[in-house]
Amino acid sequence: MTLIVLGDTAGKALTQHGVPPLYVAWARFTLGALIALPFCGLRRAELPLLTHRKIILRGLLIGSGVACIVTALSTEPLADVFGAFFVGPIVSYILAALFLREPITRWRSALLAMGFAGVLLVVKPGFGAGPGMVFALLAGVFYGAFLAMTRAVAGQYRPRFLILTQLGYAAALLMPVPVLLSAPALTPWLTLLFVVSALCSAGGNLFLVWANRQAPASVIAPLIYTQLIAATILGWLAFGDWPDAVAFAGLAVIFLSGILSLRAAGREGRR
Repeated sequence: MTLIVLGDTAGKALTQHGVPPLYVAWARFTLGALIALPFCGLRRAELPLLTHRKIILRGLLIGSGVACIVTALSTEPLADVFGAFFVGPIVSYILAALFLREPITRWRSALLAMGFAGVLLVVKPGFGAGPGMVFALLAGVFYGAFLAMTRAVAGQYRPRFLILTQLGYAAALLMPVPVLLSAPALTPWLTLLFVVSALCSAGGNLFLVWANRQAPASVIAPLIYTQLIAATILGWLAFGDWPDAVAFAGLAVIFLSGILSLRAAGREGRR
């Protein structure tokens, strides 16, 4: 989860150097797919799997989510964007219950409602929230669906196959971007940021696939709350951004609900 935040931090830095947000998203996936290809491999027997609807949809979901979050980061502070992004666990929890038949408990549902209240404190709907926060919320919806879909397919395919296909299909989704948007003049610093963005995002998601092979989505989903700590620290270190009092309270509420969710999941798992 921390690697994913680091990748988004590099993406925000690229937008501050004048790189269009959608170009950042396209470059992240394209470069990530090219780097991953020699290590992930693609077996001949797996070629028919490329047409599976779940595999394609999973790639389109992560591509849409990253496009939205990079767009949000181009205008909004890192920690605030990740606070709004945390509608994701709620979406994942609901989809896992509806389609994967994972259990719903009153305690876990109450904690997710608590987390959503924290999201509202961060987003502050109707009280001066920037347009980027809408994209942050959309990113959370896409990512929550991606988490549930990852859980649905994690036991059926190789983790490295899943990483390669999600990068490839996301890059294909954003393929028109370099045609429509002018390419930035590459400098050593921009090149490094592009590489960090791609590697950290791909590496974080590979660990996520491995984790989903070991535990249900309802257990894995709350772990993304740890991203709040990384986003707050990296936002301050890299950009000098610090959440205002209301947003900081919302981040604290979201994090607390995530920690309590993990404890609840642990107790349920021991029964």
